[in-house]
Amino acid sequence: MKVVEPIRDKYMIEQMKQVLRKQSERNWFLFVMGINTGLRISDLLQLRVQDVRNRTHIEIQEEKTKKRKRFLINLDLRETILTYTKHMEEEDYLFPSQKTDLPLQRVQAYKILRSAAEKVGLSHIGSHTCRKTFGYWHYQMYQDVALLQNILNHSHPSITLKYIGINQEMMDKSLERFSL
Repeated sequence: MKVVEPIRDKYMIEQMKQVLRKQSERNWFLFVMGINTGLRISDLLQLRVQDVRNRTHIEIQEEKTKKRKRFLINLDLRETILTYTKHMEEEDYLFPSQKTDLPLQRVQAYKILRSAAEKVGLSHIGSHTCRKTFGYWHYQMYQDVALLQNILNHSHPSITLKYIGINQEMMDKSLERFSL
């Protein structure tokens, strides 16, 4: 199984946004929604305009866990949603396929992210990258693994730290200058 990492460099996040925006508003918005909500790609792709427009929270039943979850939409993202959806109908999918009336498929979302990552020189990118990036930066800002564990719906703090790559990063830093 391929290792998927968060994007740990804010400059690279901005680079991804630029590349994706050149491709399409939909692709850019998929990335922006993912890194600002921490939702799984499978949950993001099922969202409709009515689930997010003029709302303070996203309320979903997670596809993977079947649990109800309520996520705050931050103020910047609310503005972005209004702009992105201004010409869309309430029942429209946020991330429509260009070929069908259905939402973008997970495999296509993966291809979109991988293609943009290759253009900016990132590797270890996959469909969990947005969620992991959200988790990584949330942890960097608040240093509260229990809170992040709850947000990501993980069963143990060690799972959360491993998921966002903090354990590996801490081990690497501890060994960088270790010498006997």
